[in-house]
Amino acid sequence: MSTIKRLLAFAALGVLTVMLAAPSMAADKVKIGFLATFTGGVGVIGDDMRNAFELGLDHLGRKMGPLDVEVIYEDDDFKPDVGKQKTEKLVKRDRVNFVTGHMWSHVLLASYNSVVGQGPFLISANAGPSQIAGTLCHPDFFSTSWQNDQTPMAMGEVMNQEGIDNVYLMAPNYAAGKNMMEGFKRSFKGRIVGEDLTKFPDQVDFSAEMAKIRAANPKAVFIFYPGKFGAQFFTQYQQAGLKGKIPLYSAFTVDALNLPLLKDLAVGNLMTQFWSPDLDNPVNKRFVAEFKKKYGTFPSFYAAQSYDAAMLINSAVVAVKGDLTRKDAMRAAMEKADFPSVRGKFRYGNNHFPIQNFYLREAVKNDAGEYTTRTIRVVLKDHQDPYASECKM
Repeated sequence: MSTIKRLLAFAALGVLTVMLAAPSMAADKVKIGFLATFTGGVGVIGDDMRNAFELGLDHLGRKMGPLDVEVIYEDDDFKPDVGKQKTEKLVKRDRVNFVTGHMWSHVLLASYNSVVGQGPFLISANAGPSQIAGTLCHPDFFSTSWQNDQTPMAMGEVMNQEGIDNVYLMAPNYAAGKNMMEGFKRSFKGRIVGEDLTKFPDQVDFSAEMAKIRAANPKAVFIFYPGKFGAQFFTQYQQAGLKGKIPLYSAFTVDALNLPLLKDLAVGNLMTQFWSPDLDNPVNKRFVAEFKKKYGTFPSFYAAQSYDAAMLINSAVVAVKGDLTRKDAMRAAMEKADFPSVRGKFRYGNNHFPIQNFYLREAVKNDAGEYTTRTIRVVLKDHQDPYASECKM
């Protein structure tokens, strides 16, 4: 081989070595993709989640371990196909280390395989479909919220405790709505006298269903209608003359976003949830106080979950001192749930969903004239979702 050829060969080998080494070079920042709905009638939920995530970053000094943080926010437009497209952009083009957010179960299911096994970790800050908790569980997925069935399971137990022996159920017809109904039925010991899965996301007129409720005359009604749908339901429930006659219980329907609009329409409504703004721990007190100071409102449970998502991601980055190539070590750190959570201490199950308390809460008007919620009691303690046994991890 001539001298020139040898030099060219060595040069090519050097370029190849640099190219191969490039992926393992230390990162100078953590890149996080945050997918949610920021437009339309449910965009207020996405805004609340983003606000809380940004507050979490403020509390971290805008750094995770030794690294700066870059967050890329994407709008899923409330559509599974758009969510999948935006997720693939975050993973393939933006090359993020983490994908988080995810408000809707049908959007999460559509984009799930575009993240897990592709490099980044996926941290759901809201949606918790049963498939992902069970047979589709994956080492790269974590939740900072709950599995969909759990909150209505808590409500079923509340009704058992209160001696309610028959109930009418309503929810929108999509993955989360079906999980909510199934979750309630898992724990409720009485009789289901009627149930409706309404068209989603188009139906906001429930007059036909109100007539069916009146005809069935149940001891109680249980609903799941997040965002704008909840406000519509409560308004129409009163207009139909059912408020005060048939007790209305809910999950993920009354929150800090719509309470200032619903006001007395929702006061007294009982709901179940893993979190409440009055939970008595230092992390939650700081979170609620500083969220109100920065944004002028109480945080919702969507916000609480998103704040925790920031803290969970930070715990992984801190554990590896910013070396984002050490995925196994980051995963092990997150599995410990060793971060300051607004819900207090909890632990992860084998499927990476939280094992945590669920509380009975009531919508109230406090002494300052603010509409918020208060905690009544623990309903389920250290509760694990029913699909964990189907997860092979």
